[in-house]
Amino acid sequence: MDNDVSMWSHASRTVSGCFAVLRQIRSIRRSVSDCVFQSLVVSLVMPRLDCGNTTLAGLPTSQLHRLQSVLNTAARLIHRSSRYEHVTPMLRDLHRLRSPERIDFKLAVLVYRCLHGLVPRYLSDTSSLLLIPTAAVSGRRHPCS
Repeated sequence: MDNDVSMWSHASRTVSGCFAVLRQIRSIRRSVSDCVFQSLVVSLVMPRLDCGNTTLAGLPTSQLHRLQSVLNTAARLIHRSSRYEHVTPMLRDLHRLRSPERIDFKLAVLVYRCLHGLVPRYLSDTSSLLLIPTAAVSGRRHPCS
């Protein structure tokens, strides 16, 4: 974490580490099959991007663009396309969410698991009252959903 809690240094280290891995993987692209190459990219780059990304909620747009550039480069590398081709169809083909959506999804999964007791006790402890289902709040109407 930074001194000003902006997560800038974490995002910078993540981006530079991912690009270093992508440069190394690119050197063996012609030596392995496409399936193996895609597995290498997914197994070596995606965990670096997902590690602690729930703490990146609210990150400035400029930092999110840097994280998104890693996903774009990985998709272009897998599809063997140039940097000038549009990346959205490639990401859709690989079933990858964009960087802000990945962070929101991971945060939503964490909240769901906390509310349903699928996480360690220190996260789902009801005595801390950090996460309370809306239906459990007195004086609130029950939602229709």
